[in-house]
Amino acid sequence: MRILSLNLNGIRAAARKDFFPWLQKQQADIVCLQETRAHTDQLSSDPFFPKGYQHYYISAQKKGYSGVALFCKQQPDDIKCELGFEPADSEGRYVQVRFGKLIIACIYLPSGSSGEHRQEQKWVFLDKYYKILHKQFNDQHEYIICGDFNIAHQKIDIKNWQANQKSSGFLPEERAWMDKVLDLGFVDTFRKLHPRKEEYTWWSHRGNAFANNVGWRIDYQLATPKTAQQLTKTTVVREPKFSDHAPLIFDYNITI
Repeated sequence: MRILSLNLNGIRAAARKDFFPWLQKQQADIVCLQETRAHTDQLSSDPFFPKGYQHYYISAQKKGYSGVALFCKQQPDDIKCELGFEPADSEGRYVQVRFGKLIIACIYLPSGSSGEHRQEQKWVFLDKYYKILHKQFNDQHEYIICGDFNIAHQKIDIKNWQANQKSSGFLPEERAWMDKVLDLGFVDTFRKLHPRKEEYTWWSHRGNAFANNVGWRIDYQLATPKTAQQLTKTTVVREPKFSDHAPLIFDYNITI
């Protein structure tokens, strides 16, 4: 099973950069997309509904904002698109599909970088989502949770960590939240295969950050331990470039 995940920073903008022809060549079984920034009535049937997939778009109430999508080759047993709290649900930040006991989720956590008000909302989101993760880890399902978490967990996950210790996305409390999630038992699957590798998934548009590889690793795929053991390969795709994030490709020795 191959899972591809990417924050598009706008699905229509990514389409203009030929994201969909590239996607069809990747042979992904599951595609998790964040920050789609579109309602389905703004998307034509081609290319936004690629052949061979079931398509689930979850939009924010506000047009041009947030949103996630999940494509899967197999028909899932069920789908869920709510976390059960605001503003997560009205902002279209979550979708999950289930295949037997395996649940694959796509999530887009909020950023707090635009101001103190948004950071306060991010704290509320993290607190409520942690409680959900706690319940999920202790239920009878296996989980793969992928998406943009808007948090760089460790110093190795951010190039200029010293200068960003007071920046949203690398605050001590945010990093401690990631510690708590991993302490539950969820596995950071990239770090499982690459415990010391300095590789990033997001780059600012400023200061030639991408060219100089001055980035942050804020996009993750978390898995329950049994499923994480089936991971065989992870790939961060720097080129071609469809947004300010890199596509992530994870291969598992799992059949759905």
